[in-house]
Amino acid sequence: MRWKGRKQSSNVEDRRGLSAKGIAGGGIGTIVIVLVVLLLGGDPTSLIQNIQTSDQTTTSNYTETAEEKELAQFVSVILAETETVWHNIFADIGKQYREPKLVLFSGSVQSACGVAGSSTGPFYCPGDQKLYIDLSFYQELQTKFKAPGDFAMAYVVAHEVGHHIQNLLGTMEKVQQLRSRISQEEYNQYSVRLELQADFYAGVWAHYTDRIEGLLEEGDLEEALNAASAVGDDRIQKQAQGYVVPESFTHGTSEQRKRWFYKGYKTGDIRQGDTFNTTNL
Repeated sequence: MRWKGRKQSSNVEDRRGLSAKGIAGGGIGTIVIVLVVLLLGGDPTSLIQNIQTSDQTTTSNYTETAEEKELAQFVSVILAETETVWHNIFADIGKQYREPKLVLFSGSVQSACGVAGSSTGPFYCPGDQKLYIDLSFYQELQTKFKAPGDFAMAYVVAHEVGHHIQNLLGTMEKVQQLRSRISQEEYNQYSVRLELQADFYAGVWAHYTDRIEGLLEEGDLEEALNAASAVGDDRIQKQAQGYVVPESFTHGTSEQRKRWFYKGYKTGDIRQGDTFNTTNL
């Protein structure tokens, strides 16, 4: 991706070296954290409900490596590019875009959704409208998920921004309100639709980044598609336990995630990303 020399976002909060105490030590809280690890960011409402909160923080000696410095600059550029695209799209539909903050952390972090550790993976918290990323996740993408490349990481950032779009448009709140009204299995189906729509929005961003800004290089799109496929529920469950349980899916299959991202990329039209009113997921 042709990102070097591009404008960086002013909405980046660097909390590396500042760790939060109070992560759930056992029981359902720990189970939820493990699930979120497996599902790349997880369901924000799970973080709200199941991770213990604390306002205590500790400071540790943190020294940024050259690789981390470059990666921090990279995600800042990606955030800036999402700001440009979504400001324009929101203006086209008669709305004003509110930019989210991106928090860089190491070890653990305090959010409005609770305390989360690095193993939680990148996530978006609707309570404070912030994206949280430990840059060590880039290594996980390459090794654990077999999804190398800078545009694979760009997809991760764009996906979390996709959740911010859903928050601004009221979609996330509508889904969260269903939690106490329906069974867990039914709610999982809505969670899948929410995640696939976030993938679609990430694809919409990639469309404009490629067609208008001309930042994509050969192989970049394949990196994003590979990353989307790598974090499908079926693939992760197969690797973790040797079999899949479709009723427990919360993010969608590898094929679905890749397909909805690609649809967003091909169309660039947010009106075609209604995952909630289609029978063809």
